[in-house]
Amino acid sequence: MRSALLVLADGRFPAGGHAHSGGAEAAVKAGRLKDAADLEAFCRGRLHTTGLTAAALAAAAALGADPYALDAAADARTPSPALRATARRLGRQMMRAARAAWPGPELDRLSTAFPRGAHQPVVLGTAARAAGLGPEDAAHCVGYETVSGPATAAVRLLGLDPFQATAVLARLAPDLDHVAARAAAAAREDDVDALPAASAPLLDLTAEQHATWPVRLFAS
Repeated sequence: MRSALLVLADGRFPAGGHAHSGGAEAAVKAGRLKDAADLEAFCRGRLHTTGLTAAALAAAAALGADPYALDAAADARTPSPALRATARRLGRQMMRAARAAWPGPELDRLSTAFPRGAHQPVVLGTAARAAGLGPEDAAHCVGYETVSGPATAAVRLLGLDPFQATAVLARLAPDLDHVAARAAAAAREDDVDALPAASAPLLDLTAEQHATWPVRLFAS
């Protein structure tokens, strides 16, 4: 099902991610993200913390783990109310796109159980399962989204050369593979409570600040 993976990971998949910077907008305003080197460090840090956590949740969903337990685990691993709201908003959008692309009972049940939106990684993992994909595939999708979102946003926020942003993503490929493998292995332990809970406190703090900005380019 390699083609289904390409569809799910495609930046043109209408899941709403283009409206979010993954914390990059706040980092740019704070002066912590100024160039391609900063972008690479930012993305690598995000990937190995919140990215790993989200990838493991998606991998577990792709394996058919209890969505209620996974959504509660996602809540517990997301201390920022602003980021929890963002995750559910993205989950709703992902659900609409996934049900159109791969209609099926599992996505229907998840949509009914969480009418206000489940956390996005839970929806993505369930979508991957509906598309015939496995836990590694779901984890790779989340990992790539974790770094491609800020990279795309940095082009707009900094006027960064798109070739430089793409080179950053290429250099992060080994990290992406490592995180996806680690997330899938954790999901196979079949213990939701033991899934990775890596966090990035500065992203939580700046997300709360960003949510109060009266003018901003990105929703998060």
